[in-house]
Amino acid sequence: QVQLVESGGGLVQAGGSLRLSCTANGNIFSINTMDWYREAPGKQRELVAATRSDGNANYADSVKGRFTISRDNAKNTVFLQMNSLKPEDTAVYRCKAEIVVTTTRFQYQYWGQGTQVTVSS
Repeated sequence: QVQLVESGGGLVQAGGSLRLSCTANGNIFSINTMDWYREAPGKQRELVAATRSDGNANYADSVKGRFTISRDNAKNTVFLQMNSLKPEDTAVYRCKAEIVVTTTRFQYQYWGQGTQVTVSS
């Protein structure tokens, strides 16, 4: 079994910063993509940032220049550094990973439970 555990959310004023982390635990052979999504009430789920095992990253236009995704492959962890936060960044942030498990060497998709980020104006 594999689990993704997130942390780092909270309440921050506009202009502030937060750093989210997501660690994959379990029977992991390798991890391909590790991504951050967000879900706000009344809005569609949005891909915020994505990163592959080689470190290449992509960002939603709405967060370019403010958010940075990074990985610590040795610790199976992905980070999301969020700077210059805006009220419209308020959402539940969830990580997703494409993981090859040791038992079958098949790749599966896993989601974290989500962490709330609230930005006050």
